[in-house]
Amino acid sequence: MMSASLYKRPNILFIMSDDHASHAISAYGSKVNRTPQLDRLAEEGMRLDNCFCTNSICAPSRAAILTGTYNHINGVKTLGDDLDGRQVTFPKLLQEDGYQTAMIGKWHLGHGGHYDPTGFDYWTVLPDQGDYHDPQFIEMGTMKQYRGYVTDLITDMSLDWIDKRDPARPFMLMCHHKAPHRHWEPDEKHMHLYEDTDIPEPPTFNDDYATRSQAAVQAKMRIDDLNELDTKGAPPKGLLPEEVRKWKYQRYMKDYLRCIASIDDNVGRMLDYLEEQGLAEDTIVIYTSDQGFFLGDHGWFDKRFMYEESLRMPFLIRYPREIKPGSVNSDIVLNTDFAPTFLEYAGLGRHERMQGRSVRPLLNGDTPADWRTAMYYRYWMHLDGCHEVYSHYGVRTHDYKLIYYYAQALGTTDSRDESRPPEWECFDLNKDPYEMNNVYGLPAYKERIAELTALMERLMEEAGDEGVH
Repeated sequence: MMSASLYKRPNILFIMSDDHASHAISAYGSKVNRTPQLDRLAEEGMRLDNCFCTNSICAPSRAAILTGTYNHINGVKTLGDDLDGRQVTFPKLLQEDGYQTAMIGKWHLGHGGHYDPTGFDYWTVLPDQGDYHDPQFIEMGTMKQYRGYVTDLITDMSLDWIDKRDPARPFMLMCHHKAPHRHWEPDEKHMHLYEDTDIPEPPTFNDDYATRSQAAVQAKMRIDDLNELDTKGAPPKGLLPEEVRKWKYQRYMKDYLRCIASIDDNVGRMLDYLEEQGLAEDTIVIYTSDQGFFLGDHGWFDKRFMYEESLRMPFLIRYPREIKPGSVNSDIVLNTDFAPTFLEYAGLGRHERMQGRSVRPLLNGDTPADWRTAMYYRYWMHLDGCHEVYSHYGVRTHDYKLIYYYAQALGTTDSRDESRPPEWECFDLNKDPYEMNNVYGLPAYKERIAELTALMERLMEEAGDEGVH
């Protein structure tokens, strides 16, 4: 028989979107949209301002979140790697200790054999990326077709599962949205949102990468690279190249933000349900995304780079029993910290395999004296045949960032490398928050760069990773 204390543990509602940049949330100061329902979480809980992913790409970030480990440990370094579900994950540990667990929505970590979602009493997931309209879902191994819009459907399924749960036991639900992943197809309700509005261009929209690496110059994810699927048609004839670029940006951003508007509405539905059912006080609600995204920043869309817009994840959390309303934290938090945090709230210790640590003290306004002041990042997918971003690793402190594009050091013979040597970038984040000026090699930063290089080597070693510089 389970102890009575089990029933007093909080429910966990973990809502995650795909590619939702924090600077497209009004609680984070968005200049392009309003998200009133997401803002409720910030107003009634805490906003984390320096939550970062350890690898800015979908499947690897999701694997890091589930396992609390870096990608060289969990085995999901790239989009081509599936997650072996036999390893330790926080849903498994919660399930083993009495939590009701469910995974609904985007999985993107493979399926079949050892790659089906494990640790869940119930799961229904989109195959691969899934479709925005009339999507298929794989429910406990069986493919099913649904009519409707994917964000609404995932929310409907999530609320239905909560409604049918055993109310005597706590639950952990992963409600994971497809939106706003490319190719950004809005629903009918929001189809004409922003129709008569020009979305502001970011300050770095016309970045020329003048001081930076060839990795930035060669990347194939500029606004110019958006195709007709992205923009829902070809640009009008007779436009100058710069006019075409501006046209593509508006088409991209409006559909992207329309998809987010649907997420915002559906988060509101879930928050209202919790209140109506008397569950709000005892439920931890988290909203995040698997990584950031470029919204025309540096002239780009997509993610992958260690630049701020891609690296930073939104993280909003509400738990009325502990977290002070309207609070903000600026400590460095990683996606590897999510699993230990959920386990601690459930009354469990961090599993020995996990590399992150619980952020519960931070959420209570108490930063431990030994909390990290720097983070390690690694992107493994060198020249993927699509966006052509060079593999790299680096370190970020509160004040500086050092990035090393290392692939050529491995002796690759790919013709796209053009025999270029490895490259370094360093940014003084206080003086240059938009990361436009690479100071690597400047005499004034020589000592600082040496310190950052040594720090990067130490963090890499602590993570159990091996570098090549």
